[in-house]
Amino acid sequence: MFKFCNLYSGSSGNCSYVGTDNINILIDCGESQKKIKDALESIGQDISKIDAIIVTHEHSDHIKNLGAISKKYDIPVYANKKTFDNMPEQTQLINDENKKIFKTNDYFEIGDLKIHPFHIPHDAADPCGYNIYNNDNKISIATDIGHMDNNILSKLEDSKFLLLESNYEPEILKYAKYPYYLKRRIAGPNGHLSNQEAGDTIVKLLYSGVNNIMLGHLSKQTNFPELAYKTVMDEIINNKINNNDLTINVASRIKPSNIIQIA
Repeated sequence: MFKFCNLYSGSSGNCSYVGTDNINILIDCGESQKKIKDALESIGQDISKIDAIIVTHEHSDHIKNLGAISKKYDIPVYANKKTFDNMPEQTQLINDENKKIFKTNDYFEIGDLKIHPFHIPHDAADPCGYNIYNNDNKISIATDIGHMDNNILSKLEDSKFLLLESNYEPEILKYAKYPYYLKRRIAGPNGHLSNQEAGDTIVKLLYSGVNNIMLGHLSKQTNFPELAYKTVMDEIINNKINNNDLTINVASRIKPSNIIQIA
């Protein structure tokens, strides 16, 4: 069984679980040890049985407790070299034998999972999205994306499940109590994906057969789940696309999602 669960998602902390009958991995560790441990227990998983952690990029909401969890439970950490180099406080806690360096765009394997890290536009050292394969099934993780392009779209096509960023609503961002530079960063080409951009992305991906999507990494200040969902669905309806077979959920910032099972 190939399964996914989003444990936490949002600008305050991110962590996801991917597993098979043989392998259990985490994507990012941006929450407290206790919260991640408790979330795993709530879905029947033991944190001490995690086989690896893979890292998207070095921002604190993705790596807050990476080093501590790796050290305590002796878990290998997979990241590219620039990411390791740009999170020294975390890297120094990870045992040398547990530092697993990959090259972005090169495939690697963890047990019966085949993993493809691909470049995404974000203001980090070498940020990655992921395609994760088990047998003929593929799931994809794509958050912290400043803008969508055809290269990323091609990586997401044919996914049996997709976690896609839907970070902010432009009109709310415009009036948010953020400094101007931060607003520019969020909405810029290396910032985050808006609800409208997420909807447009999903419309394009539906033609490749992608029909199980979770919207993630919502901003607490400039978005909310009902709005993200409605904006995406409006985009689909406005494009007159049959959505009878489509499943769209919104990841929570405070609790695990349902377990997505990929047959």
